[in-house]
Amino acid sequence: MRDELSTGHLQQLIAKFSDRSAVIGIIGLGYVGLPLTLRYAAVGFKVLGIDIDAAKVDKLNAGASYIEHIGAAQIAQARAHGFEATTDFSRAGEADALIICVPTPLNAYREPDLSFVLGTTDALLPHMRAGQIVSLESTTYPGTTEEELRPRLESRGLVVGDDVFLVFSPEREDPGNPLFETRTIPKVCGGSTPACLQAGLALYGPAIDRVVPVSSTRAAELTKLLENIHRAVNIGLVNEMKIIADKMEIDIHEVIRAAATKPFGFTAYYPGPGLGGHCIPIDPFYLTWKARQYGLHTRFIELAGEINSDMPHWVIGKLADALNARSQSVKGSRVLVLGIAYKKDVEDMRESPSVELMEILRDKGAEVAYSDPHVPVFPPMREHQFDLASVPLSAATIAAYDVVLLATSHSAFDYALIQQHARLIVDTRGVYLERLSNVVKA
Repeated sequence: MRDELSTGHLQQLIAKFSDRSAVIGIIGLGYVGLPLTLRYAAVGFKVLGIDIDAAKVDKLNAGASYIEHIGAAQIAQARAHGFEATTDFSRAGEADALIICVPTPLNAYREPDLSFVLGTTDALLPHMRAGQIVSLESTTYPGTTEEELRPRLESRGLVVGDDVFLVFSPEREDPGNPLFETRTIPKVCGGSTPACLQAGLALYGPAIDRVVPVSSTRAAELTKLLENIHRAVNIGLVNEMKIIADKMEIDIHEVIRAAATKPFGFTAYYPGPGLGGHCIPIDPFYLTWKARQYGLHTRFIELAGEINSDMPHWVIGKLADALNARSQSVKGSRVLVLGIAYKKDVEDMRESPSVELMEILRDKGAEVAYSDPHVPVFPPMREHQFDLASVPLSAATIAAYDVVLLATSHSAFDYALIQQHARLIVDTRGVYLERLSNVVKA
């Protein structure tokens, strides 16, 4: 009888995804969850969004957006297709799919913090029913889905693979990247059981151009970590090369541009003031933490992490040396930080190295201000507090600062104006390619 019921649950679920009568529940309506919401609504599904932030929910239900690269028109279109946002977790039973898109930060000891994932799962459990699929998209260490989520689901008497279906499908969003969108980025999916994988492929197939199945949730979890650790390690390499090139009085950006002309065997990575974003600075620590349970020491990954983590201090050292050469000290100097988002042309400040630069400067006694067209007011953050608003750039304001620290190279900045009127520029992004008397590359 159970085999018949389990087959029935799976086939009914697959049929609902196929004819788009399924209700898609997305938990966490941020940089991952909101684009996914819009995609499912665009292909004809009714979407129920659940988020603990009442202000976000109210904005979405009013047809407004809180993410810069997502327009209000897109929200309004999703609303017209039946999208609704709520803070009420008890409505989870209305959804056929529950896709979890919540943060996975690090704790104070640089260890995985699964409190958002586990808290969300525990909040959903009392309202779950047979015939649902749960997909975790939050980046995490291999084993999380099987070791943490599966026992919680089965504690309610729901048999995974029979009554409910469980998959891990890592998010791959790249905010502000015009070359890719949710639909066109291939989606990796691993299931707890073969039936779970079938359900996962049926869930994502209507919304994503290409779904890539893997053998297990653990393989899917490690896939996401490999993608981001690959980037972190290569950035660590090029940041170390930057330090070497600086000592040799060679412009690392000139070297990278020259190396990138090789049509095979080389991929260009670029140095910066540190790593930013929710994934790249965090994901390596998820794997190193898990590897220790197997008696392994991830020396290569950790070395890259040390180099990248030290970059803000190296940049401030370069800034201090440049001020010293002008008979000035960091203490008492007026510093304007250009760009506090973690990357170019977005408003996302998660793990932004610019904020660490600002804190180091403040601790050293500098008077710190910032200019960022994407961040008009410094937002509330869990670990960082600045009561500041973006300084509008003009010849007079630029000239009023002792040093301009170029931390994020937004396209909207007038770099010619900045160079013309700044007393001193510390360029961490290689914007100024030629040698200029008032530019120091860091």
